[in-house]
Amino acid sequence: MLGQAKSRGVIVRYETLPRFGLRSEGKQGDIGNSEAKVLRSNKFEFKAYAPVWNRPHLKVVVGGGYQLEEFNFKEPANIDYPLYNTLEDKDLRSLDGQLIVLRPINQKNWLLFRVKGELNGDYGKYSQISFSRYLRTSMEVIYGWKKSPYLSYGVGAQLGYAFGRQTIYPAFMYNRTFNDRWGVEAIFPANVTFRRNFSEKSFFYLGYKIEGASYNININNDQFSQYETVELRKSEIRGRFRWDREIYDFLWFGLETGYRYNHKFGVYDGENKKANPLIENHIKDAIFFNVELFLVPPRRFLKQ
Repeated sequence: MLGQAKSRGVIVRYETLPRFGLRSEGKQGDIGNSEAKVLRSNKFEFKAYAPVWNRPHLKVVVGGGYQLEEFNFKEPANIDYPLYNTLEDKDLRSLDGQLIVLRPINQKNWLLFRVKGELNGDYGKYSQISFSRYLRTSMEVIYGWKKSPYLSYGVGAQLGYAFGRQTIYPAFMYNRTFNDRWGVEAIFPANVTFRRNFSEKSFFYLGYKIEGASYNININNDQFSQYETVELRKSEIRGRFRWDREIYDFLWFGLETGYRYNHKFGVYDGENKKANPLIENHIKDAIFFNVELFLVPPRRFLKQ
């Protein structure tokens, strides 16, 4: 759509959340309570997308990515709580692949389908990865209308982990370019973003985004030995400011900051999806920062 930034092919991102508090309440058995200070949480991410079919009546894109999230506690040698020891010693990892299909039906209508599979857990690079244990799946289907080169919208549904556990919820897409300076890009309720175009080489964004995930974790403690699998479910709402700027033709950088509101960060019995949490965690809201480099199609390709 006119006014929007170019699609991204390769993305490398680093994010940090400095200094926030974590308080935990055991809800089952003799798990107990505790609290600690987190000096920082770091996240490293790599993503890549590539078109495999690009025809007027069918467009297919495949993608893949890897993400690592680590927690660094204050005075880790003095920590004596199983969950905190696990988060300090092991990183949360995600290895994913996805398929995106865009099917124009006629001049005005289109159908978008996306399916994604992720291996989420605290496995290490030398650990054996079990698909049945770590696999998480999500998908999205949207039927849309393209009213003009400046306006498109659609309705559909999303199945994913934005709220911590796998949930299906409605999705309303609305993309509009009001003029050569302002626009909005939204898939409600997951994210809404207002766009300010300074030039074709510089974009500013303001909005919010709901993010969530579920990880299988291994807590080596007798209190958790009765559970075949243990899940860490997290969900947060982020208000964010972002600036994207071209470095050279196909190479761009992005700077983002904002405020993270924690919605859920709980530990659950993975075999009982509707059970109450084993541990209910309360995380203090915090400011986050991230920086990324990404590649977009070179101008000479777009002119062909």
